[in-house]
Amino acid sequence: MNYALPAFACLIMLFSASVHAQLYKSVGPDGKVTYSDTPPAKAAKVETKPIAASGPSTSGLPFELAEAVKGNPVTLYTTKNCVPCDDGKALLAERGIPFSEKTVNTAPDMAKFKSISSDGQLPVLTIGRNKERGFESSAWNNALTAAGYPVSNKLPKTYRNPPAEAAAPVEKPLAKADDQTANQAGSQSTQGRSGDTALPPAVGNAPPGFRF
Repeated sequence: MNYALPAFACLIMLFSASVHAQLYKSVGPDGKVTYSDTPPAKAAKVETKPIAASGPSTSGLPFELAEAVKGNPVTLYTTKNCVPCDDGKALLAERGIPFSEKTVNTAPDMAKFKSISSDGQLPVLTIGRNKERGFESSAWNNALTAAGYPVSNKLPKTYRNPPAEAAAPVEKPLAKADDQTANQAGSQSTQGRSGDTALPPAVGNAPPGFRF
């Protein structure tokens, strides 16, 4: 009987062990690829990748709220100088809804966001597969209730939502074992960030390309 776990199962265990650990991928002289949470003693090539959790955590949440988060996670798409976006965040905070926030502030963000809402209207609230364009308190509350979220705030006072992140985050290259390759990767990462095209200056309270 073969007791070896598939590589994918090993990765799952590594993820569950620590959301902030380092995952090491090594390629031996014979070309064999292995994964570990500790640096290998000897390897022809080593790559590291940070492991981070995405989306709201359900740890410490009441059962009803935790089940709603698992079944219908909430994501809010926002941008700068957007009063309806701020109103939407206030509603979620008042009702005690765990959510992830995606910001749309650059041209790559806008391109990514257009796959969510082709008309460019912000904010957009996704609740599982349901999507609410624009802020309308009664529509948002009805959608949240239908998705199983408690009507009253049951969120623990110590709970914190994950930090907001760009809709199209810049991917950093994997760190290499040798210093020269690491320096080159860092240079490429800097060039990638500087190459992002920021949206033109806002006119009034409405950034170009968006409708509130």
